[in-house]
Amino acid sequence: MSDKVEVENPNSPGRTTRVDAAKYGAMRTALLAALPSEAPGLTVAAAKAALLSQLPDDLFPGGDKAGWWLKCVQLDLEAKRVIARAAGSPVRLYRV
Repeated sequence: MSDKVEVENPNSPGRTTRVDAAKYGAMRTALLAALPSEAPGLTVAAAKAALLSQLPDDLFPGGDKAGWWLKCVQLDLEAKRVIARAAGSPVRLYRV
């Protein structure tokens, strides 16, 4: 069983990066639970505030590095078309 997972980025099609599977999985679960299923969705800051309490403290003590992992998972899920951005600014995310 691998402890890494490959993630994609919509800004670099065809390129993947390997990241920690446990942290990715925890953030993915928390992000999808926080996001609504309809546009316009939540701002990234609101999504982060909503999911921080859902993250396991052993992986993200005190929310440490949660912002980096949120962006990593956000971009991967956008590339896989699991979540999308609503039109306009600021960036707002929702489940597809």
